[in-house]
Amino acid sequence: MATVAITGAARGIGLELARQHIEAGDTAIALARSASAALADLAASSDGRLRIVAMDVADDASVRAAASASGDDPIDVLYNVAGVTGPSSEKELETADWQAWNDTFNVMVQGPLRVLQAFLPRLGEGARVINITSQLAASTWPYGGFYAYAASKAALNRLMRSVAIDLRPRGVIVGLVHPGWVQTDMGGAGADITPAESAAGIRKVAADWTLETSGDFLKWNGEPHAW
Repeated sequence: MATVAITGAARGIGLELARQHIEAGDTAIALARSASAALADLAASSDGRLRIVAMDVADDASVRAAASASGDDPIDVLYNVAGVTGPSSEKELETADWQAWNDTFNVMVQGPLRVLQAFLPRLGEGARVINITSQLAASTWPYGGFYAYAASKAALNRLMRSVAIDLRPRGVIVGLVHPGWVQTDMGGAGADITPAESAAGIRKVAADWTLETSGDFLKWNGEPHAW
């Protein structure tokens, strides 16, 4: 059985990943700023296989403390799920909330690298670092808007492709996954797929990832995503 660590585990895709890994018999470390009722209920019914650890991916000290508090067992899969929508308005060309931009990049770009650095000593050969990104990160996305969100996800993709190259000699696999348009607080009730469908696809894609394809950008169903 695997040991996984999941940021943003209090709700949405992160919560569903935790649920499915527990149901599969794995051990999960749920990393979240605060535990939702759903996450607390899942932990209570997990026979001790789900541990909730407080972590704010935007804060260096919080990330280091959470990594220390989560133990020292090797991590088989590290999921970087935590994210924010960032600022968005119809007047993005005319004005910008630069502090909100900074906060978005802190969570979406620096956050995943902070978490990876904190857990890196526990990532051995064959471990996977799976980063939840977005189709908005691709240059092929045919719409405007969502400037900070799209730019931060594009930065994450480029960052993790570089990380994948640097971790290849250690045998650590890095993946970038568009989770689909998911029925979460961020995606809305009218989205295409449920969190359960998205998480199941992400788990399969993560399990099938190889060192040769480390750094690739894939969709939740395993198809390559154009950059």
